[in-house]
Amino acid sequence: MEEAPFSNIQSKKADTDTFKCPACGGSMEFDIKTQQLLCGYCSNKVEIEKTSDEIKEYDINSVEEGLSKNWGEKKRVIKCENCGAETILADSSQAQFCAFCGSSHIEKLEKDAGVVPETLIPFKITKQGAEEGFIKWIKSKFLAPNALKKSYQNNKLTGVYYPCFTYDSDTYSNYTAQAGDYYYVTEYVWEEVNGKRRQVPKQVRKIRWRSVTGDYSKYYNDELINASKMFGNDKIKSIEPFDLYELTQYKPEFLSGFLAEKYTIGIKEGWETAKGKISNKIRAEITADIHADEVRALFVDTNYKDIKFKHILLPLWISAYTYKGKTFKYLINGQTGKVNGEAPLSPWKISFLVLGICLLVTLIVTFFNNR
Repeated sequence: MEEAPFSNIQSKKADTDTFKCPACGGSMEFDIKTQQLLCGYCSNKVEIEKTSDEIKEYDINSVEEGLSKNWGEKKRVIKCENCGAETILADSSQAQFCAFCGSSHIEKLEKDAGVVPETLIPFKITKQGAEEGFIKWIKSKFLAPNALKKSYQNNKLTGVYYPCFTYDSDTYSNYTAQAGDYYYVTEYVWEEVNGKRRQVPKQVRKIRWRSVTGDYSKYYNDELINASKMFGNDKIKSIEPFDLYELTQYKPEFLSGFLAEKYTIGIKEGWETAKGKISNKIRAEITADIHADEVRALFVDTNYKDIKFKHILLPLWISAYTYKGKTFKYLINGQTGKVNGEAPLSPWKISFLVLGICLLVTLIVTFFNNR
């Protein structure tokens, strides 16, 4: 009998809610600095067992409901009544507020946590490092009010594993197009020279079009797709890239002390997005492959084969800060520390900036007019 997808993911601690310290029995959590489990009571450290299992990718035709949903320890799903975010946490943990909007209106859902991740990138940036990165970022906002850099109130920073899918596919494309090659001819045009009109020679560029056909094949690997609707692609891209070479086999120990967002975009829905990105790459690569000065009327027919996917988790620090009663969200890449988010703008600074630009343009125009 064929092994069920993700069935290789098991844990010795599957029947417990927390990871118990072998020295004192206290709860252990993942420590970013040492990349080990750390006991908050006696400071005992335990190595996270490395597995030699090959990281697997699964056929897109796998039925999502048939994939393993055993995350290796008891999990429950909570939902924010304010923003709708669904978050996965240990059954014994308590969430007092939503990591995405800060709301305290959360409820427990009687539903599973979804398909188990195949891999993840463990947090590399500590909470302290993330806070320091935020302070540096907020102080770099030139158009933000000066008072913001001293008077903002930073709400609790939360470490959240963010869901994504990666897709692989072999592609085979046939294409037709018109390729244009530049050539130049000499034409005589009328110009005024020293107050007299006369014809002068001028090189004029023309295009000679030709029809082209061909085929193109390429394997695309690890096309990364956002599997959450909580953040738009632009916000996630603003803190990319993530180094996918640091993906490691999923183990529940890595999530101890952190939250994980439940994916809200399905596997096949994510593939449609990935296919669109791959299609754009194919068109650009075929255009470059034609070796013409211009390409028009490009038609590409692509066949996708051996489509594979894997569910992965990426580390984010998520929080918000308040300024004059308004809330502004921000994200920090938990692997690199890159920060991006929302910041208020100072009307005075914007006015002075616009005034300065207008004054500079006026001076430049005056200078050239007086030459």
